[in-house]
Amino acid sequence: MRRCHTSEVRASLGPNRPGAGQSNFAVVLTNGSRRTCTLYGFPGVAFVNGAGEAVTPNPERATDQAERAVTLNPGDSAWSTLSYTNPAITGVTTVTPAALLVTPPDETDPITVRWTGDKVSNTGKASVPWVSPLMPGNGA
Repeated sequence: MRRCHTSEVRASLGPNRPGAGQSNFAVVLTNGSRRTCTLYGFPGVAFVNGAGEAVTPNPERATDQAERAVTLNPGDSAWSTLSYTNPAITGVTTVTPAALLVTPPDETDPITVRWTGDKVSNTGKASVPWVSPLMPGNGA
């Protein structure tokens, strides 16, 4: 298994699929290289402002879901759920991020993706975002 490197993948964010007071986005990593590679585990995700500075605590990992290897042929994608409770429900202070930094598993260089969602909690006390392990597909 050859690991997917940051330089080989593109990151994108799917549309919000809200439900039961939750915002739910697909964080998608697509193999943009000509070689097959594998992702295993969770993507790194950070909400940042226009200067690239973190504006919220890092999302938590959904540990109730099993990690698995996802093999990506050229052009194939893997996705992770990014979910959080609507902050208006919990009454916490909020911020609207400019971007989402997405880091493939076992990599250190993030990929910047424009944030297309609404406000998120900036306290870490309620409405804490979480991410799932990567799964095959694009989350559609």
